[in-house]
Amino acid sequence: MKHLHRQHIWLGRILASDPGRKRFQQAGKATISLISAVFTMLYLLKQFDHPSITPAIVSGMVGMLCIFVVMDDTTGKKKVTTPLVGVAIAVGITMGSAFAHYSLVVNALLVGAIFSAFYFSRFAIRYFSMGMAGFMSIYISSILQLDAAHLEWFYLGVIIGVVYAYLYNFIIFKDSVHMLRRSMRSFHIQSNLTFTILMRMIEDPQTSSKRRKQLNRNVRRLNEYARSVAGDINENDVKKLWPGIEASQLRLYVFDTEMLIQTLTDSLKKLKDLDALEVIELRRLLVWVLRSLRDAEVLAQDYDPRSLEEAEKAIQALRLVLSEVLNQEKKPEGWVYLLRRIESIANHVLEAAISIQESLKVPEYKVSTVENDGEPEEKEKEETTEESKSLKPSTRKAIQALVAGTLAIVVGELMAPAQPYWVLLTTFIIQIGTESVGRTYMKAFQRSIGTVIGAIIGFGAANLVSGNSQLEVFLLFVVLFLAFYLFTVSYTLMSLFITMLIAFMYDLLLGGISVQLMGARVIDTIVGAVIALVVSAFVFPKKTKDKVADSLDDFFGELKGYVSSYIKTFTIPEGKTLTDQAFDLDQKLQGIKDEAQSLLQRPGAMTRSGAGRWITVVTAINYYAKHLLASSHRKAQAKVSEELISAFRETEEKISENIETLRQLLKEKESSPIMWDLSPERQKIETQAPSWRKSQVDLIHHLYYVWRINQSIVALGEELGAEVKRG
Repeated sequence: MKHLHRQHIWLGRILASDPGRKRFQQAGKATISLISAVFTMLYLLKQFDHPSITPAIVSGMVGMLCIFVVMDDTTGKKKVTTPLVGVAIAVGITMGSAFAHYSLVVNALLVGAIFSAFYFSRFAIRYFSMGMAGFMSIYISSILQLDAAHLEWFYLGVIIGVVYAYLYNFIIFKDSVHMLRRSMRSFHIQSNLTFTILMRMIEDPQTSSKRRKQLNRNVRRLNEYARSVAGDINENDVKKLWPGIEASQLRLYVFDTEMLIQTLTDSLKKLKDLDALEVIELRRLLVWVLRSLRDAEVLAQDYDPRSLEEAEKAIQALRLVLSEVLNQEKKPEGWVYLLRRIESIANHVLEAAISIQESLKVPEYKVSTVENDGEPEEKEKEETTEESKSLKPSTRKAIQALVAGTLAIVVGELMAPAQPYWVLLTTFIIQIGTESVGRTYMKAFQRSIGTVIGAIIGFGAANLVSGNSQLEVFLLFVVLFLAFYLFTVSYTLMSLFITMLIAFMYDLLLGGISVQLMGARVIDTIVGAVIALVVSAFVFPKKTKDKVADSLDDFFGELKGYVSSYIKTFTIPEGKTLTDQAFDLDQKLQGIKDEAQSLLQRPGAMTRSGAGRWITVVTAINYYAKHLLASSHRKAQAKVSEELISAFRETEEKISENIETLRQLLKEKESSPIMWDLSPERQKIETQAPSWRKSQVDLIHHLYYVWRINQSIVALGEELGAEVKRG
């Protein structure tokens, strides 16, 4: 039963989803906090015969917001921000209820809260959380027409909501250790089921397109899981879970496992095309290697040592076959390089697993004295060179919010004087997290689609259960949980469930729901989305291409340091690994793809000169960069001559110069750009490099992807007008 997911891929996919159960825990905390606050407040209201339930609604809102809008990067900061959000809500309720009958004042307060949220986020993210909470409290005050005479009940509701949020966020569900354990389990299940798919493809001489698509889909998911797990790994949690293991060891093991699967995925088709897998013995060895690595439970305290011994024997057998092929006079064309890469990276995985198991045998465990959850010094570096000449992003966004908020209020008053703020709410939500026109368009489109579908489903569901208040309350909490749970997965689905939530609330609070009411909310949402998009496009717009260029600049800035550090490892011994930088490159590549999403949907985007071409090349560069680390020399230091040391230095300097030139071209700052193709340096190194048997390091093999990275960078530079020179 324990290993059923290895035989049934669908089961493994379900078990591996939501690494660390982060989405489940966050959605659960917000929902439980809301429920606890609402029912506690209802109990108190009943005890004191209070006629209204609005304090309970406010209390539930506070319990939810104090978890959902607190976005600080450390637990220490979150603990400070949580009560501050409660203060912001109390202030918003006071002002909203005091001026509820003065629409102009309420309008000014709402727009002021939006402007402040964006503008003051430049100093700390908690100010955005407070501004957002203040906006929501003023909004709720105006919608529910809260009575200023009963403010003490609302203050009590705020306190109860903050207490529950703090309780669930930092006391009951505080332990990140279990999250790391679950994240690693999800990663192992996902890698194991991908190993299973690969084994079936090796054993099956005919590979269907369906199976290949399934493999590619699972490899992409494994890449997402690897990035997620790498972000969860920290020294304190690792020491508590697996005493003796260093965080860097675990991170390197995750990286190597991901790279082995990616390498196998890329190599398998080539081996089949070369008829290599027609050799039964080679098929048997590859399956043996994969099965032994899949079945090795590396992080188990009671692991079976024979599992790693089996993997070691399998890799040794593959190595012997490779040696036989290398010693043949006529080597199979194309085989050798592919098999060497598989053997090399499989050996890295084995070495990382053995290192972890040996470390697990260390009984002592010392708690780190470094407190990671405190308030570290802020490393906020203002982009003075670029942003001093233009508006800062927070200022630009604040001005856009001011203009969009004003327009939304005017339009809302004209369209629906009884409910004028729905347009404003939509406009504000769409502006959150959308710096470019393209991202605003995507979010506006997704919210509109989700709202339309949610209105249809929500209207039908509300009518079906109308009159059964207990069932409606239950469904209300269910769709609220699903909205939070799917927030990071699909904004469209989140909008769908939020609209269903509104349908149930209307039916409960108003005693019924009509097509006209839901239709009005749909129209308000679409209008709010259009206003957010128009303002984004015409008021201090950040073009999508410019934002993509900024993301590309970040990527190439990280790449420059990564490649430079890698080349230096051949001449200067360094104690640090490049694993963190490799994962950082992965994150930055994902950022580029996210920003370019709207561009890629345009006609011609996938042509040789379109955005798709750049995404493809940068994805290839990231692939090459990861393979540098995956196939790097980790034990033996290369024995190189003075001439080779000089060639390495020239290579490092010129590829760094090429990357910097490309960054300047992206900013349109280079007038007469020059790039180097590095052919002389490559020829010099490959001519003078000692054989791998003498130096124990195959320099030609380890530098192969350096040349590929440079070729890609030079190709992009040529497209932007750079002149290519040889050394």
